[in-house]
Amino acid sequence: MKQDNDKPGHLRLGVNIDHVATIRNARGGRHPDPLRAAHLSAEAGADGITAHLREDRRHISDDDISALMAEISLPLNLEMAATQEMLDIALNHRPNACCLVPEKREELTTEGGLDVAGGHNHLASYVSQLRDAGIRVSLFIDPEEDQLRAASSIKADIVELHTGTYCERHLEADENAVQSELARLQRAASRGAELGLEVHAGHGLTFDSVMPVARIAELVELNIGHFLVGEAIFVGLKESIKRIRVLMDEARTGMALA
Repeated sequence: MKQDNDKPGHLRLGVNIDHVATIRNARGGRHPDPLRAAHLSAEAGADGITAHLREDRRHISDDDISALMAEISLPLNLEMAATQEMLDIALNHRPNACCLVPEKREELTTEGGLDVAGGHNHLASYVSQLRDAGIRVSLFIDPEEDQLRAASSIKADIVELHTGTYCERHLEADENAVQSELARLQRAASRGAELGLEVHAGHGLTFDSVMPVARIAELVELNIGHFLVGEAIFVGLKESIKRIRVLMDEARTGMALA
């Protein structure tokens, strides 16, 4: 789906609303409502909504996906494991995009990228079936050459580069390590674009860490969620999204002026 703001230089923002559902599920009921969060995200300048339907339904539920598909105007990116259950759900709803991610029951959040190179034959069938249904397919991967080549070989449309290691080095204030991870992301973004992949990035990005990543010219979209929902406790969801949107735009403006 081509979006209205797909203009040269614009870096899209996908807002992940999973942890609105996490808060709701902590005591049951309907509040806070992820659908309301999606509408507020749109008002604040998001370009898309991301939601991860996990096997254990720890945050987003099947009903949430149905409501989002029925009521939001922004493109929905459905994060999912490569399982038959999730494939059936995706083919039933047909979101704009599906992002295949690794998933383990014991993890608190997604830990590292999908091993596309090691799981080539298994993943190829899922990519093919989703694409045949008109769904764009993204693969959440570590910024490594072998994973990029494997993603291209199974005809994924998009790769989302895992920025978690960069964000960890940023928190440690290890400038040499930060620059090393940024260079790795830059190389992967450039290589992904060379291979004809649309390149996104995300995981752990904050107000403090987003701008250097946003300056990577080959990136088309950033996906950010947990930090924005956490910051919303203090300033409100719209304000947290507006702030990250400003920082992303400033990073791109600075590139244009350089």
